[in-house]
Amino acid sequence: MTGRVWVRLDNASNIFLAARTDADPKVFRLSAEVDHEVDPQLLQEALDATYDRYPLYRAVLRRGVFWYYLQDSDLRPLVSAEVQHTCAPIYQADRRTLLFRVLHHRRRINLEVFHALSDGTGALWFLSDLVTAYLGLRYPEVARALGASPAAGADPAGADPPGAARPGTEPVGTAPAGQLQEAPVHELTADSFAHYFRRRRQGRAHDTGAARPPRKRVHRVRGTRTPDHRTRAVELTLPARDVLSLARAEGVSLTMYLTALFFESVRRSSGGLGRNRTLAVSVPVNLRQFFPSTSARNFFAAVRVEHTYGEGEDDVGSVARQLEGQFRPKATPEALERKLRRFIRFERTPLLRVVPRPLKDLILGLVNRVNNRGLTVAISNMGRVSLPEPVDSHVGRMLLHVSAARPQFCAVSHAGLLTISFSSPFTETGHIREFARHLTGRGIAVSVAAARVTEEELRLVETGVEAEVEP
Repeated sequence: MTGRVWVRLDNASNIFLAARTDADPKVFRLSAEVDHEVDPQLLQEALDATYDRYPLYRAVLRRGVFWYYLQDSDLRPLVSAEVQHTCAPIYQADRRTLLFRVLHHRRRINLEVFHALSDGTGALWFLSDLVTAYLGLRYPEVARALGASPAAGADPAGADPPGAARPGTEPVGTAPAGQLQEAPVHELTADSFAHYFRRRRQGRAHDTGAARPPRKRVHRVRGTRTPDHRTRAVELTLPARDVLSLARAEGVSLTMYLTALFFESVRRSSGGLGRNRTLAVSVPVNLRQFFPSTSARNFFAAVRVEHTYGEGEDDVGSVARQLEGQFRPKATPEALERKLRRFIRFERTPLLRVVPRPLKDLILGLVNRVNNRGLTVAISNMGRVSLPEPVDSHVGRMLLHVSAARPQFCAVSHAGLLTISFSSPFTETGHIREFARHLTGRGIAVSVAAARVTEEELRLVETGVEAEVEP
């Protein structure tokens, strides 16, 4: 490697650097569970083959006078056993390291990524290729069958309609083991934001200049911080079909149904919302479903929706329909383009371009804090993920964890199972208990697994005492 290939980070990625904290290092984890104990040697071989197709993932983060930038490197990733808590920090300003890691624990293969490098879609492509390559090495019959396999990716069927929050809707193919060189290469320098939104285009959406209504003061969840800033993660697993039926019965998408249920769970667990009865959520939208791209870099937008309790019908179904009514017009290609062109204009402001990087960090950090004050929770639904047969039959649950500045959940569906992973910087889990109670009260079987984060929970692990940690 010459180390001369580089690309400047745009503000969409810079915000993750400016906003990262000890409690929220801006790391997310995608996981796949296979039907056997993971073989570390085979996983390393699969990682070597997959890594060569992702120049983006070979990048290290460098700091310039005015901007951060990604630069190509000759570093090689090494598979390791999981020893740290989920979504532990990756980026260290004083070290030249890769911005992702691959871990294994029992039957689980984990890919953890620093969010300034890639979004959920790019990570899903990488993990899908990695798991496919690994299973091709593990099972010779899988390698033979993959010669004519269809593409893999997230399947929107049975999930949400277009515009819903699914990072993984772009069906970019997963290559069979031994044939990864034939699949698309995800380049370092590809910038989909610049391609679609930086240039003037005829016949596209224009900023209407309409005034936005003033925001209400929102309820903000508070709690006890975890002792060493580790993320509190709780996983719920349930039959995907049963939960989808609840959403369809209310005439809404699964994403908005789960969001309304999240709101209700926060309301119930808080013991009353007090004076601030508005709950607001940030919902990521995968832009690739409207603006085709094979870039594995960040390419998403966030849509904010809210509900104020006490001003109308507050049952879960009514709240879900109201949220969907807000979300759909904001998640159209035209609305997203107007929003993103405003953002790009801000990024390209001449004055901002000559501001030194440390001051940019300060400005973006302030913007992020102001934005956080207008949010109660965050969510992300990746929809239904499919892999090529016969790989698919060897993979069970797939999961998404994120480090979090506020309570959040991430949903992924695979093999008929919906996993909802809650994460939070706080030790309290009352909202998760209310969420599970609502579902079990409607006859849905829910299994729960929780990571230990408090001093007492960790002490039990160190002494070898087995204890069930319930939400």
